[in-house]
Amino acid sequence: MSHDSSTNVKQTVVVMATAEEWSSFKSMLQDSSGDERHQVTFSSLGSIQVCNLAVRGRLIDIHYADLKEDMAQEGVSRAINGCFKSCTGGIISFLLLIRGGYYAKRERRIIEILQAEFGPEALRYLVILSLEDGEVADTLDDSLLELIHTCDGRYCRLTSSSAADKMHALLEVIDHMLAGDGATGYTEATLAEARRRVADDSAMKMLQRKVQEAEERERALEQLVLQQEERRAREMDELKAEHAEERRKEAAEKERYEAKRESLEEAVRSHRDMLQLHMSATGDDETKKRSVILLGLSGSGKSSALNLILGRACNRYSVDESSLEAPRPTLACERRAVLAAGGQLVLVDTPELWDKDGAETPELVKDCLALALPGPHAFLLVLQVGRFTQGESDMLGRLQKIFGRDFSEHAVVLFVRLGGEQRGPQRINDYVAGAPPALRDLVRKCGSRYYELSVTKSQNALGYPQVKDLLSGVNKLIASHGGRSYSVRRFSEQELQERKKVIEESKEGRMEVNYLLRET
Repeated sequence: MSHDSSTNVKQTVVVMATAEEWSSFKSMLQDSSGDERHQVTFSSLGSIQVCNLAVRGRLIDIHYADLKEDMAQEGVSRAINGCFKSCTGGIISFLLLIRGGYYAKRERRIIEILQAEFGPEALRYLVILSLEDGEVADTLDDSLLELIHTCDGRYCRLTSSSAADKMHALLEVIDHMLAGDGATGYTEATLAEARRRVADDSAMKMLQRKVQEAEERERALEQLVLQQEERRAREMDELKAEHAEERRKEAAEKERYEAKRESLEEAVRSHRDMLQLHMSATGDDETKKRSVILLGLSGSGKSSALNLILGRACNRYSVDESSLEAPRPTLACERRAVLAAGGQLVLVDTPELWDKDGAETPELVKDCLALALPGPHAFLLVLQVGRFTQGESDMLGRLQKIFGRDFSEHAVVLFVRLGGEQRGPQRINDYVAGAPPALRDLVRKCGSRYYELSVTKSQNALGYPQVKDLLSGVNKLIASHGGRSYSVRRFSEQELQERKKVIEESKEGRMEVNYLLRET
């Protein structure tokens, strides 16, 4: 198909436009048909409208398929395709009609259908013609500019007043397009090649889609496997944690059992030792008598400690719960004796030896020394765990004034733990280490000799080794002084013996009165 303007061979153009633009285009061509250089006739091929145009001796057939506004995409495709098939031998160009430079949605839709039906290369043969009788756009739309750029600038304008010249210019644009492309136009072969490429592209896209789907399935499978592995790992970790917790509980239970067993074994050993001491002890041997005076402030636990020592020394496995209650305040010195440590152990309980103003009470001092004969051999300075007031801080100085400067050399500090059930009581060594400086100084002045007695219900079994350790420590202290008793020079032994006799007679008298009262 030649595009030489000197030949009379007909060339064909397919117009793509709505019925409204086609009607305007026809009117503009008819208005200019009076020019002998520009002849226009109209005919039809079935549903295809044909404009036979002669421009300066050149014959052009313009084919148009009626595209209605409400036509579906399939209908538009069939119409354009039918219009192309009506052009025997192919066409030289696709002509898109727009009105006044406006590139509306309907024109965009036509271009999309053109590419879908004839392939992207159809735009190589596209010329845009703006019909400019009437309103004209001030500026071209960006999407139209992009289309013009894709079409290598093939954009023409047409008005009624210059239709002949403009159509001639349009044909020159088409000739230039074909010359530059080295082609004769868009033919059936071009369409077949385009559809083959579309089919190949579709097949490639389908293959790519299948590959992508396969990859997605593989990734999904890998993700599923990973999730299952993570779930199994979590389950395994949870199972290990459960087993570890069970082992920890078993170990803790075993530890509690071992601690309880060791405590009971220690209690049995202590009981056996106490029995052996009782069997070897002789109550009438004065050389084996040991006397200890318990000193401390009111409420420090002297009487509770004395009761616990007596109970353990007498081999009582449990303490009467009434003895765990707060005892009545001690108002007078009391003497208690028990066989222990290979001889008779005398314990003297005392009230405070000074009044509320800090003044010494000589009668009480004399009484406690008298009841401790042939001693005292040692002093127990009783302090309650968790309580250390100014009174306790001043106590050692007051006792040294009463019993002499060497008092602290014969003293043992006894910490008494009172109260109800406790869980995990603080170790006495840790308690002393963290005590106020005044308390640590008191312990140091007493030769750092300190022991602990627990008189709570939960510490009954523990009381056996505690009492044993305390009595052992007291015996070591007495032995370090050669077994000699501590001498207080302010009272003679005769005075103390006489006072002891008076106390014992008074006690016997009270017992007789109580007996007579019960009988009556």
